Amino acid sequence: MYKAVVSPDIYLSILEYRHADELYKLVDGSRDSIGQWLSFPSKTHKVEDSKIFIEKSLKRFAEGNGYWAGIWYREKLAGSVGYLYIDWKDKKTEIGYWLGKNFEGIGLATQACKLLIDHAFSELKLNKVEINVASNNEKSKAIPKRLGFKNEGCIRSYEFLNGEYLDRVVFGQLKDEWAIKKA
Repeated sequence: MYKAVVSPDIYLSILEYRHADELYKLVDGSRDSIGQWLSFPSKTHKVEDSKIFIEKSLKRFAEGNGYWAGIWYREKLAGSVGYLYIDWKDKKTEIGYWLGKNFEGIGLATQACKLLIDHAFSELKLNKVEINVASNNEKSKAIPKRLGFKNEGCIRSYEFLNGEYLDRVVFGQLKDEWAIKKA
């Protein structure tokens, strides 16, 4: 099992089949808050849907093409963070994240992203990490800003969600920039 300790209260662990019930309950209990910005809650209707998601994530992990990890806070599943893909040719990835509504505002996503960014640059030897966020999602936009990412632009009408088109802001961080920030 992959487990990365972030702090005494926080750790990340690859999502496994045994987490499906807990994952489903977290999504179901936060359906409105997560679904405002992301499409997957509208496709998650039962525990089996969470198992299918975990299966796809484990397959991507085995193929070296990204994965999703759970974010645990005080031994409770609080959300998820992951590499949406890994582009080995161009040496880049995109990080995605979400939290259950009861776990927002305590820094979990920022700390989880920081760990994945460090891993992407130091272990995976990537050159760029992106975080793409709905333009109106101020809480989520604060995370890449807090981590020193540069706003690289806006993709207009990126996706149609909840009856409206959402723009997507692209934030990027290069390996050299991250090294300077950490120094």
